[in-house]
Order: sequence, then structure tokens, then C-alpha cells
Amino acid sequence: MVNYKVTYYHDTCSAWVDKNPTIKYFEFEFEMSDWIDEEMERRVNETIENSFDSVSDEERQEIEQREWCHVKIEQGNHTIKDTFI
Repeated sequence: MVNYKVTYYHDTCSAWVDKNPTIKYFEFEFEMSDWIDEEMERRVNETIENSFDSVSDEERQEIEQREWCHVKIEQGNHTIKDTFI
């Protein structure tokens, strides 16, 4: 039984909405949390690796906060966490 749906939008760096977000379904909350943590870490590291300048700890936290804004979590018919929050 699927309890959680996670929609993770890609940062398009523009006003256009990502038309092909990553969508995953999870039965358990811990599975969902683990996947979000791993995917966010992967995306943050990718951003840092592609940066022309070195990234401070403070800048890394800002990147993590920005990434969190691209995640939407739903449980059944209820939105637990919407994007851009």
C-alpha cells in the first residue's frame, strides 16, 4: 500500500515550472525520509561540484534550504509539505 507520494522538482533557474519532476511513492515514512535525504544530498553535492567558486558552510546551508523548497510530500489526499515552503 502506498502511503506517501514525494514530488521533487528540479531547479530550472527560471520562472518555468519543471514539467518532468521526480515522483516517488513510499509505503513507510522512514523510506520516504531516507530517499529525500539521499536525493537532496546528491543534488546539493552536484551544485557544489559545478560551482566555479568554493562553497562555505553557510552557502551550503542556503543550497540545502533552496533544495527543500522543491519537495512536495503528500499522504493520501493530504499535502503534508508543499513546494516553496
